[in-house]
Amino acid sequence: MTTAQQRTTGATVDSFFERFASGDLPGLLGLFADQVDFRVAGSADVPWTGTRSTKDEIAEFFAIFPKVLTAPQGFNLGTRLVDGQHAVVTAESVFGVLATGKTFTNAYALHFSVVDGEITRYHMYEDSHAIAEAFTA
Repeated sequence: MTTAQQRTTGATVDSFFERFASGDLPGLLGLFADQVDFRVAGSADVPWTGTRSTKDEIAEFFAIFPKVLTAPQGFNLGTRLVDGQHAVVTAESVFGVLATGKTFTNAYALHFSVVDGEITRYHMYEDSHAIAEAFTA
């Protein structure tokens, strides 16, 4: 049985991907709470890794991609699991690095938490070693 919280979580995550795909940064940021547990662990050689917590910091995170990467050469959403306020989504994308001309395939998982219709947790798990290799000339 699907709960109201699961429906809200699922709808918020779906909106996240719709807004991200369409380039709607203001709409995307509107999905986040004022304070977020936002983490992308990985190599310091990958420009978007690190922790953030405010909407300004999250805006800077999403603004990095068009500065350093080509438009996606491939994008595929995999599994989406929703349990109460938590959602985990797997995906795979292919990008080119503007500075080196190298491409990389990024298989990753995102863990979202949604409270009162707002994203309060965004944790990304990706192979930052493979990505860092693409940033190396």
